[in-house]
Amino acid sequence: MPEQTSAVAANLARVRERIARAAERAGRRADEITLVAVSKTFPAEAIRAAYDAGLCEFGENRVQEFEAKQPKIADLNATWHLIGQLQSNKSRRAAQLFDRVDSVDSLALAQKLDSAAAEYGKRLPVLIEVHLGGEATKSGVAETELSALAEDLPALAHLELRGLLAIPPYSDDPERARPYFRKLRQLRDGLSRRLGRPFPALSMGMSHDFEVAIEEGATEIRLGTALFGSRTNVAG
Repeated sequence: MPEQTSAVAANLARVRERIARAAERAGRRADEITLVAVSKTFPAEAIRAAYDAGLCEFGENRVQEFEAKQPKIADLNATWHLIGQLQSNKSRRAAQLFDRVDSVDSLALAQKLDSAAAEYGKRLPVLIEVHLGGEATKSGVAETELSALAEDLPALAHLELRGLLAIPPYSDDPERARPYFRKLRQLRDGLSRRLGRPFPALSMGMSHDFEVAIEEGATEIRLGTALFGSRTNVAG
């Protein structure tokens, strides 16, 4: 474990330097950006190593995978984000296990999460995932349907809409993601004006393009391989 913590800590130091440089280029402060460590497919031991290295926000893609890990890391004072597509039949368990659901993509799902959050006596922060790239394999609400969904969510008393998330089409060239990041920021700003309230969270940018995302206004970046290494090396 000390060796693993040391490796993650070294990766984290490099990432934080890159965050600071990107923020400086954009005239921002590095402490404006939340780093969410994407721990999907990595074991509980890797999460604990990352926590020991100073990380306290973690993103998981699947309810069942996190459910299996959770007993081993229940003592950590961390914030757990669900960042993957959520099937409505798992919404009750997701509302119980996670502190945030960052991938709401329909009113029906939001309603199920609201009911589940009410059952557990909590107010659940959520992000709307927006589908910007036109890829059939990606989830998210269509840009044309975003406003209607955002306008419906305030009626759900046990959810708190905090902003938007998007995953641009992958490219080896991070600059190709810039128009998508810029578009998401514009959509967020438009919603804020229309609904007359701030939406502080813009979750965009991953290990290969987070610096461009920061330059375009990301408040949260989701990094996995930059912190933990390649998932192809994960046992099991």
